[in-house]
Amino acid sequence: MYKSLFSQTLNSALSCSKMFFKYVIIIQALFLLSSCGENETNVSKGNQSGTLYWGNGTEPQSLDPQIATGVPEHHVISTLMEGLVLKDRKTLQPRPGMAESWEISDDGRVYTFKIRNNAKWSNGDPLTAEDFVWSWWRALQPALGNLYAYMLFPIENAQNYYEGVVSDFSQVGARALDDQTLEVTLNHPTPYFLQLLDHYSLFPVHKETIEKFGSADQRGTRWTYAGNLVGNGAFTLEEWEINRKIVVKKNENYWDAENVRLNEVVFLPVENVVTEERMFRAGQLHVTASLPADKIAPYSEMSESPMRISPYLGTYFYRINVDVPHLQDPKVRKALAMSIDRKNIVEKITKGGQIPAYAMTPPGTMGYYPKSDLRYDPEEARKLLAEAGYPDGQGFPVTEILYNTNEGHRKIAVAIQEMWKQNLNVDIQILNQEWKVYLDSESAGEYQISRAGWIGDYVDPNNFLDMFICNGGNNRTGWCNQEYDNLILKVAPAVKSHEERLEIFQTAETMLLNDMPVIPIYTYTSIQLIDPSVKNFDSNIMNHAYYKDIYLEEQD
Repeated sequence: MYKSLFSQTLNSALSCSKMFFKYVIIIQALFLLSSCGENETNVSKGNQSGTLYWGNGTEPQSLDPQIATGVPEHHVISTLMEGLVLKDRKTLQPRPGMAESWEISDDGRVYTFKIRNNAKWSNGDPLTAEDFVWSWWRALQPALGNLYAYMLFPIENAQNYYEGVVSDFSQVGARALDDQTLEVTLNHPTPYFLQLLDHYSLFPVHKETIEKFGSADQRGTRWTYAGNLVGNGAFTLEEWEINRKIVVKKNENYWDAENVRLNEVVFLPVENVVTEERMFRAGQLHVTASLPADKIAPYSEMSESPMRISPYLGTYFYRINVDVPHLQDPKVRKALAMSIDRKNIVEKITKGGQIPAYAMTPPGTMGYYPKSDLRYDPEEARKLLAEAGYPDGQGFPVTEILYNTNEGHRKIAVAIQEMWKQNLNVDIQILNQEWKVYLDSESAGEYQISRAGWIGDYVDPNNFLDMFICNGGNNRTGWCNQEYDNLILKVAPAVKSHEERLEIFQTAETMLLNDMPVIPIYTYTSIQLIDPSVKNFDSNIMNHAYYKDIYLEEQD
């Protein structure tokens, strides 16, 4: 199939009857083995024990669902907690989660959810409708610093409460009618509301556990530590060794435990994609987070390749801190955007079928194809930079690109550094930071230009545009346009037809691209190595893994 030469040599050479080893690599391997029977790989052992070894890219910043942001966090949190609604692993259509059913009023504003009678927390406590009300109250506490607070804004008065216009939370449209009945009232009919409920920012959290370790709006307490965390998902947090591994174990109190076939998932934070690919070949991982670009071609030539490349609802882009003096002029930002050769980047660096992006929203999202006049035009870029007061780059300060540690991000940053030097004659420095530090730097505005990526939380153009509302937790650029906010938050939700919504989104996106606080670079594809023993990990445009459905099948 696709075993490495090392694996083949090891399997053939290590036997109890053969004491002489010709190859140095075998001798080195023996130092790691105490007997002939202990040379099984993680994959072979995991297939027997029901343990999935998952390359998670990097160490999560937090496992608090109302603080976390990022794909590595999502993977772990989605095993530990569950919302009212799940998504089908193939179609992404809503399916019952903590709510076994729901009803929607004729005007599309009132949702009534029936909580399962057997819904429990991992410690055995019953899970009730009030748990969701309290959790959403917590999510809207400004002191908590929830970057996804705006995800709750479709709920009646949620934004007003968050911004202090309303002080009484009972005026927010979330009420527990009884232990098993949750009523949610929206400001306007919201076509994607059910999809929002599968996002971790709307997951319930265990009130008693959180308050045991601090106040509800206190960040970074010990409630998310192994041995402390009480969740409601298909798995429980068994171990968390920082920068080594996170282990989750099947939750016997989960409402659907009898249909969960994995016993454990081990998340390994491997930032170096070259190392991760080698670990996969050595049988240490069932699934990788990504793949080095130079390995795509060799894997694609295999007859039974473990590589999977799929469309991915996401945009790779650069954020610009508009509060930095020399980056305040939109002409400067447009000059930078127009001097990036995206086609060169996707063909010569990423090499994974990515599509050059000239707008923030991926084309085809719910029938939306954003129009944009952004293009690769170095001559026009130089003209704009001169109009901004920097002819031929003269007087333009040395500018820094920040990226989180990853070889792929580094290569793109180096390429853009060269393009900006060649096309605009500006000097660029690049700086990498570990994931948690990088996120903190972005949130604090302690950067000039930073690498970023946005993966859709739900399938709707709104998800790519509402993060740039004024002071939005995931905006992080300092950019603010009240007219843009009005279109996204008030006008679009109030219109009757989907076509009208798309027209409003186009108007808003044009505003965003005219001011250019962000520079779209390409539309993602998901590129992973997946061992053939992994079953029910279906391809979908969000690349969501539904661990409760996954199982492992021993290979011959």
